[in-house]
Amino acid sequence: MPEFEKSTVHIKDPERVEEIICSLIKGGAAKLQIITDFDMTLSRFSNNGKRCPTCHNIIDNCKLVTEECRKKLLQLKETYYPIEIDPNLTIEEKFPFMVEWYFKSHTLLIEQRLQKDKLPEVVRESDVCLREGYEQFFDKLQEHSVPMFIFSAGLGDVLEEIIRQAGVYHPNVKVVSNFMDFDDKGVLKGFKGELIHVYNKHDGALKNTEYFKQLKDNCNIILLGDSMGDLNMADGVSNVENILKIGFLNDKVDERLEKYLDSYDIVLVKDETMEVPNSILQKIL
Repeated sequence: MPEFEKSTVHIKDPERVEEIICSLIKGGAAKLQIITDFDMTLSRFSNNGKRCPTCHNIIDNCKLVTEECRKKLLQLKETYYPIEIDPNLTIEEKFPFMVEWYFKSHTLLIEQRLQKDKLPEVVRESDVCLREGYEQFFDKLQEHSVPMFIFSAGLGDVLEEIIRQAGVYHPNVKVVSNFMDFDDKGVLKGFKGELIHVYNKHDGALKNTEYFKQLKDNCNIILLGDSMGDLNMADGVSNVENILKIGFLNDKVDERLEKYLDSYDIVLVKDETMEVPNSILQKIL
């Protein structure tokens, strides 16, 4: 596959990858499901050298948030993001810091009394950018009725608005994320359900076993993520026959490449496109 010749593509065990892809092709659309992260996986990490925002960043940077709150949110990011991507800490060691970060930032957002009806405008005015080739990715899956589970530690309301505005929120897409809870006047009063952060996706996956049970015939999985925590997103699927894990490595490449190559079947380094996933789908569907 010519897409695999790109310098951004790193594969530790090409024979194994070929084997998995052959099994996915054999199973076809009927057996396939997609389980994917959103921020920096379906959305871009950077565009023309400029960092792109995550779902949280879109709110952090928007005009609905006071300057003082923005500063506090930025301080939190400067404190906790280095911990999130530190290659020398285990997931267990990072865990409590992530909970702390999300709790503090969500508390700040609640204090801002964000209004639900302002979200579409906030997303429109942001610099968020989906990866090149996203239309083909979403549309092809929809065309072949392949279920797509977007599992995000971001803000669900913002995420849904992004894919709605991009014209790809198709019926085959299910979003599990941190959804805002608004009062009857449409003002943010809290968050629904249990917190999903980067490193507790295992628990979240197990809470969605009902969804996965309905897809018991979809035993072939393509998993897409950009963090070590994303590797657990398929933990709720009991009947996995074949799973292909594609990891986007966007930041701190030298320190993390080896770890990613040990965990993901295919690692895409500073690749802002969906070329590789699309080329694989092209073969399966």
